[in-house]
Amino acid sequence: MHAKWARILLRRRVFVLFLILLQLFLMGASVYASSQNHWWVSVLLTLLSVGAMLYVIANTRRSGNKLLWTVIILLFPLFGGLLYLLIRLQTINESFRRNLQKAERDAAPYYKKENPLARLRAAFPDYYHHGRFLVKEGGFRVFSDSKTTYLSPGESFFEALLSALSSAHDFIFLEYFIIADGSLWRSVLEVLKQKAAEGVDVRLIYDDLGCFFRLPADYRETLEKAGIRCVVFNPFRPALSTLQNNRDHRKIAVIDGKIAFTGGINLADEYRGEGSRFGYWKDAAIRIEGPAVDGFTLMFLTLWQALTGARADFGKYVNRAKPITGETGLVIPFCDSPVDEKLVSEQVYMNIIGSARDTLFIQTPYLIIDDIMSAALIAAAKNGVDVRIMTPGIPDKRYAHATTRSYYRELLRGGVKIYEFTPGFIHSKTIVADKKLACIGTINFDCRSLYLHFECAALLFGGETPSVLSADFSKTQAKCRAVTEQDCKVGLLGSVIRSLLRLFAPLL
Repeated sequence: MHAKWARILLRRRVFVLFLILLQLFLMGASVYASSQNHWWVSVLLTLLSVGAMLYVIANTRRSGNKLLWTVIILLFPLFGGLLYLLIRLQTINESFRRNLQKAERDAAPYYKKENPLARLRAAFPDYYHHGRFLVKEGGFRVFSDSKTTYLSPGESFFEALLSALSSAHDFIFLEYFIIADGSLWRSVLEVLKQKAAEGVDVRLIYDDLGCFFRLPADYRETLEKAGIRCVVFNPFRPALSTLQNNRDHRKIAVIDGKIAFTGGINLADEYRGEGSRFGYWKDAAIRIEGPAVDGFTLMFLTLWQALTGARADFGKYVNRAKPITGETGLVIPFCDSPVDEKLVSEQVYMNIIGSARDTLFIQTPYLIIDDIMSAALIAAAKNGVDVRIMTPGIPDKRYAHATTRSYYRELLRGGVKIYEFTPGFIHSKTIVADKKLACIGTINFDCRSLYLHFECAALLFGGETPSVLSADFSKTQAKCRAVTEQDCKVGLLGSVIRSLLRLFAPLL
């Protein structure tokens, strides 16, 4: 037993967490001691807090952040301003920012080829503004003649992924938030090793924090030895830094530029229902064929260039898929990052909510939103739209689920219907309006996905997939419990806890 605990304490991850907590304690102790021994330090810190609070009120766009920082500074006038300044000054590494911006400029010409915004206006006039926003503001591209296939649950996704990986002849690009050793990943890895040995260009990006408890610290070197080119996103360091908030939450697979996958599914056993502690795991992904695959190829190569510093040969990997005739739907693959602060994901979701006329169905593992999005959902319901939100019945993070439930009462009173998936955990990130407009990808309805993470998704106009996704929602709803206002009664202590969780929601 002692040897077991010794091994745990000596692990890199535990040691890193210990160092971070130690730094936090020492910083707080130092500030407190200085303010007690030198009156001018106390005055200076108080003035700093007042200035920080005024700056937050005047310049912060999101009401939740304004309230949070105002409360923190008022409660801790000596520490609040210093803490805000520390976080505010810790922006994304400037070198990475420049690399990413350069990579985006290098990729831009390949996004701007044939761009059927006119076709979008003609086929879907009510949704034209969605495409215009992503093309003009985000620089993305509208693709026609592409096929999308909805894959849910995870078992169907992994069957399709393994089949596509096995068919690769030229290149395989994978980018995932979580990779975990297990039967699923070993099956994927076996194919990747075989393809690398055949001369296929196999590349992998994985997030260090997402894999922090899942993979050894030297796993990148292990993959490189197998011929798999690998980059670890934002390696976790034993330093007190908010930069660790910015994670690569994307899930992208591209095979030969002809097939792509995205959605909520990571490369771990629980995503196909094996060994989950949270009951049945309901997830969703999408398979894309045709020219729209280029959107995900460009996303991957842009980040690869930014991380490695080596210029990507974009032209070598695009324009490989043949148009698929007979497909009436249009697709916009898009991504989002905290680097440019454009809030692309939030705007896409707000546009979909505002466009719904009859039905609006949402599946999300977390519902931690600001007042503006909450008001938009309620406004849609009051305008006669059948708004339904599906969340987990068995949560993976209790604090996040408690925060999610704190939104229920006001949404229910506003006419929004809420359902909890009783068999287990909903990890799907989908939204579909009127069976015609849908978005499926990696973006949760929470502050981290909308403001802090690197994310991706596909926005779908017409075609078969939005209707299939809507039908799947209705089918899954039969396994859910409808939430009522009575369920929202939690007593005085519960109300206080939920109010505090709502207050700190921007940090969750």
